[in-house]
Amino acid sequence: MFQGYTQGAVDFLWGLKLNNERPWFQAHKEEFLALVDRPTRELAAQLTQAMTDAYPKFGLELKVSRIYRDARRLFGRGPYKDHLWFSLRKPGEQDGAIPCFWFEIAAERYGYGMGCWELPPATMAKLRARIDRDPKPLEKLVRAIGKRGEFRLGGPEYKRPKGDPGPLLYPWYNRKQISLECEHNCEGVFFTPDLAGQVLEGWKSLTPIYQYVCSLPGDPEPAHI
Repeated sequence: MFQGYTQGAVDFLWGLKLNNERPWFQAHKEEFLALVDRPTRELAAQLTQAMTDAYPKFGLELKVSRIYRDARRLFGRGPYKDHLWFSLRKPGEQDGAIPCFWFEIAAERYGYGMGCWELPPATMAKLRARIDRDPKPLEKLVRAIGKRGEFRLGGPEYKRPKGDPGPLLYPWYNRKQISLECEHNCEGVFFTPDLAGQVLEGWKSLTPIYQYVCSLPGDPEPAHI
């Protein structure tokens, strides 16, 4: 059962951020396993069970990141990630094209939300076509998110706007990818078991948008992509 993170987890992540090299990590590996990896996996397991119980038809699968960077993609960075994340998503070969619920911990913050990072252009074209046909369902969902006040819309935007459906949906209409996210400082609830409840309630509030995005691939192909 997840009991919350400790100041030791924050201290380790700051240490790794400032000393991202193999000798330092090897000397502090047990701290990583006990203070960061273990509670993260406990939180992931607890949230996976809660989401599976609440939404069994979603077919969500847990994926926890490794601390080791891909040696082929270091690009001048150290061999270790200075953050750790996990996600819940439907199984699929192209993970980034599938909406997922995610949580991430880093030295200076933690965050969670729902999003896709490699949505095919055709899927975003279907989103625009659906908005053109009937904007009201998405307007209702976006207003609900705004009323909650927890999440902000992220993701890269097109340099040349695709259109203007009005101020409420303009940010959705003109994005290449969709991500709803929030960030918090590592304080307060972060150090308690209540963090699991905070993340769970946030994820649950995003399930209507999750279902909306998941249904897009089933739409007919728009006339113009």
